Amino acid sequence: MFQLSSVRRSAQSLRQKLMFAFFTLAIIGVTNSSAVVAQDAPAPDAPAETENPFPGRFPAPSFDGGTEWMNASGPISLKDVRGKIVILDFWTYCCINCIHVLPDLKFLEEKYPNQLVVIGVHSAKFDNEKESENIREAIVRYEIAHPVVNDANMTIARKYQFSSWPTFVLLDPEGNYVGRQPGEGNRELFDRVVGQLVEYHRAKGTLDETPIQFNLERDKEPNRPLKYPGKVLTDAEGGRLFISDSNHNRIVVSSLNGQLLDVIGSGKLGAKDGNFNTATFDHPQGMSLVEDTLYVADTENHLIRAVDLKAKTVSTLARTGLQSRVRLPKGKLREFALNSPWDLRHLNGVLYIAMAGPHQLWKHEIGSETVELYAGNGREDIVDGPLDSSSLAQPSSIDTDGENLYFVDSEGSAIREIVKGQVTTIVGPHDIPRGRSLFEFGDIDGEGDIVRMQHPIGLAYHNGHLYVADTYNDKIKEVNIKARTSKTWLGTGDRGNGLDPVQLNEPAGLDVVGNFLFIADTNNHRILKVNLETKATENFVIEGLTHPVSTSSEPPQELVQGDAEVLPQIDVIPGENLTFKVNFEFTEDYKLNKLAPVAYKLSAIGEQTIVAADNLNKRKKADSDDVSATVTVPTSGTSGTATFELSVSYQYCRDGVGGVCRMANKKWKIPVNLSKTSKSAIVELKTTP
Repeated sequence: MFQLSSVRRSAQSLRQKLMFAFFTLAIIGVTNSSAVVAQDAPAPDAPAETENPFPGRFPAPSFDGGTEWMNASGPISLKDVRGKIVILDFWTYCCINCIHVLPDLKFLEEKYPNQLVVIGVHSAKFDNEKESENIREAIVRYEIAHPVVNDANMTIARKYQFSSWPTFVLLDPEGNYVGRQPGEGNRELFDRVVGQLVEYHRAKGTLDETPIQFNLERDKEPNRPLKYPGKVLTDAEGGRLFISDSNHNRIVVSSLNGQLLDVIGSGKLGAKDGNFNTATFDHPQGMSLVEDTLYVADTENHLIRAVDLKAKTVSTLARTGLQSRVRLPKGKLREFALNSPWDLRHLNGVLYIAMAGPHQLWKHEIGSETVELYAGNGREDIVDGPLDSSSLAQPSSIDTDGENLYFVDSEGSAIREIVKGQVTTIVGPHDIPRGRSLFEFGDIDGEGDIVRMQHPIGLAYHNGHLYVADTYNDKIKEVNIKARTSKTWLGTGDRGNGLDPVQLNEPAGLDVVGNFLFIADTNNHRILKVNLETKATENFVIEGLTHPVSTSSEPPQELVQGDAEVLPQIDVIPGENLTFKVNFEFTEDYKLNKLAPVAYKLSAIGEQTIVAADNLNKRKKADSDDVSATVTVPTSGTSGTATFELSVSYQYCRDGVGGVCRMANKKWKIPVNLSKTSKSAIVELKTTP
């Protein structure tokens, strides 16, 4: 967690103007008593079942002020989420702590699917993060399934007196502010508080448990051979390139000429050991090759994996798979929890780990049973000095010249080295009082302390120079280690995928082999191969590589669960169409969602011959005019009877385009008789949410 002091000062001023009495959520026991207290008030007595567990709240500020909404079909207002419990997640996509809380939010969303709405309020740190397209990429990359508003001007943040990333703010179903909690590791707290709110507002009748649906950015994405590749590693001796295909949860192995050699991992999310086809990862990043073992930073599993390239098996070197919440200097490999290992580098029998979560470098002597702290005091900052007193800021890449270590501190936008037990900043800000090094960023070439980058993530050593992925500037920089200079080497700085001139989109991984630099151009879902002398650049295409194919054998769920409404028998002339017109009726200002076609399924109950099988048991989309939808199937030319079941599923939003859309469905059981004495007719059906 890190704080934004300028916003905090604005918040203090706003507090005086609005006299908000904000407080921090805190656990006060393990009983059913209230789980939140006001900092400036005594804890309330344990409430009765029908008593509001959080009384005295005040109306929440509006969500107005964002520049664009994503993962939603339109802007969301307090009125749209009336009846739902709301968690506002104030985040910025560079922040490792913000990444850490996403599993907690997912847990809560899955536990309270019809009671809770999570809204991400993206309040950017870096200039690059203020652009909606970059946020959209982060939403897809982090697999976020709730609405996100781009609060580029910090308008919403100031209303809610936000001061540090991440911060959760809780609102009740009546639109009242309940409380807030900064930092990570608060899953259990919010689980208890949301549970109490559900119980109270369900009893009061103010909880809306209608299922909701969001139009997710990821549903717009096509399948690709690579998906947000994070890191690359070259093997000159073996003629191989290893690619962490991060969002496909696998490692791709190719020749240096682009022939596919192997795929390590099934592509499924998980932490399963096994052979290459069955092993699973969770967004792997950096790698290091030691003889026939490829070590992998399995970042979101908080694991180090060992890949036996000869036996073609994956095992877990460092476990437990839980994120570390404590700061200990040493532990046993299979008992010590890691915290977002992001990159690895082998040097003289030691595996060095860029541990982004605690802002430190760690090390493991290969063959030993321990992993231990190497550099960084754990305070997020850029402070030079001895290993144990220096401060790091989200180290995300590490390399070596065979004697010294070089690494990039992403949150401090600094390139650093370790020589003879001392951490030194080669280029970029450092040793600025009150943590201001974290907020000194930009795009300035030059020498030493005046150099500015913007959240660099990758680097690679080559002949006394470091090639740096200046990620948020969409450039590759060249750093002369001895001269302490930095200059733009590749990329126009304009986001894109062109090759002449070369354009990049948040590159994150680099490695050099021979006379070539390989680049993981992450948001372009590609690998680039660049000639170091001429800068001639080409897309590195891996022949035969495809995206992972789902092998799920689970039968599809019914379109609509529950009982069906039974209708009287319908008489139809043989050979005529069997037509149903579903009329939608809504209250207030709700309308059918224009962006979500009505889905229907017609099936037969028992044996029948009056409708061809090709027209049954398929989920289809019905045309809609916003108030009705017509479902039509042809019948056979002979008389007969049958019973059909028609299921319809649809979404409705405020004015038909609201950001929060409710889901509704209906099912009818319809006896049908084909008779030449019948009259052709359209069957009118009605559904109300």
